[in-house]
Amino acid sequence: MDHNTMDDNVYTPPKSDLGPPSIDDGNLATRGSRLVAALLDALMVLPITGPLVYFTGGFDGITTGVQPSISYTIIMTAIGILVFLLIHGYFLISNGQTLGKKALGIKIVTHDNQHASVMTLAKRYGFYWLIPQIPVVGILLNFVNLLLIFGKPKKCIHDYVGGTIVIKASPQA
Repeated sequence: MDHNTMDDNVYTPPKSDLGPPSIDDGNLATRGSRLVAALLDALMVLPITGPLVYFTGGFDGITTGVQPSISYTIIMTAIGILVFLLIHGYFLISNGQTLGKKALGIKIVTHDNQHASVMTLAKRYGFYWLIPQIPVVGILLNFVNLLLIFGKPKKCIHDYVGGTIVIKASPQA
């Protein structure tokens, strides 16, 4: 019997997988479920922001080709974010789901399958909300952001910025 093998060496360190738990492709949210969830989330905000924009003259420029002022755009964006947070904020912080994501059975987690912190969510949604506000290039950057969902990782730029992925939620979530 040969006692000089590595398995018998008492000085060999134990073998452990120290990397984060992996998320297999089968647990990632589908592109369709992410899209429908985002549309549902937007539709929940629209009944408040739509009339507000209408009654403050935000749609008047569309017929005449005049863009709203920067200050108007900033104020309306801030109000839209506030309304989104009032509707979805508690659910995002408590379980990584907006109401749309909850309805579709998906949620936001970190790459190591942990609950996303408030700071992680702030980075993710900050990019998502603020990039389109950049004059001229913002809309193009946002388009590229959204197109990246068609890559193999099924991630948008805001997922990379936030360090998040969107997965299928367990039934109790």
